[in-house]
Amino acid sequence: MKPKGYKRTRCEKRTMSKCSDGIAKTYNTLESRFADMLQEDDEVESLRCNVLLDDFPEGEYCSDFVCVKTNGDLMVRECVYRKNLPRPKTARLLDASREYWIRRGVTDWGLVVDKKKEDSDES
Repeated sequence: MKPKGYKRTRCEKRTMSKCSDGIAKTYNTLESRFADMLQEDDEVESLRCNVLLDDFPEGEYCSDFVCVKTNGDLMVRECVYRKNLPRPKTARLLDASREYWIRRGVTDWGLVVDKKKEDSDES
């Protein structure tokens, strides 16, 4: 999740057939790769990127992905790098996002986290 009007990193704009407006805007590699996964997922009918959270108690923030599944249910995913998980502000925003979507009837809320780098076993 990111603040409204996020401009700290380069925005990648790509045409995606499942994206509601036809263009997916991603701001990092994690979001870009996950958008590719959603595009290929047969259970995902459509998706929206950077969805503004109306009346969000923490300020003007956006959820990274809101998807409509083929059964009509909504699925929300927030992308976060593993190194940012211990930060109190990150935890507070993610908890607030989960509560926001639960109040709106979404039960499929989750995190997308980058893989943990394994220590190399060089002998």
